Amino acid sequence: QVQLVESGGGLVQAGASLRLSCAASGRTAGNYAMGWFRQAPGKERAFVAAVNWSGGSTAYSDSVKGRFTISRDNAKNTVYLQMNSLKFEDTAVYYCAADRNPDKLPPIPDEYEYWGQGTQVTVSS
Repeated sequence: QVQLVESGGGLVQAGASLRLSCAASGRTAGNYAMGWFRQAPGKERAFVAAVNWSGGSTAYSDSVKGRFTISRDNAKNTVYLQMNSLKFEDTAVYYCAADRNPDKLPPIPDEYEYWGQGTQVTVSS
């Protein structure tokens, strides 16, 4: 069992930066691939980024590539999403998720076994 808690969301202006954190608890949390997803009102949950268990492999959606960076610190059982040059369309609830397969980077929500409660990111234009 893995518990995930996101933090770091907030209200910022377009062009600003935010760093989201996802603290994982559980004996084997460091063995999971981790992903970030987001869900805007009236829209489906969408893939943002993923990182494998070691941090050596990452994947990004086209909409955030070059602006967002996913990373992890397994000593702290924490995954980060550094978001730069934020745009109005980045406004959403951001969720972190854990995939039991340590090296897969699936962009599909159903592939992830554990989810956090989400943190709101609002970007004003």
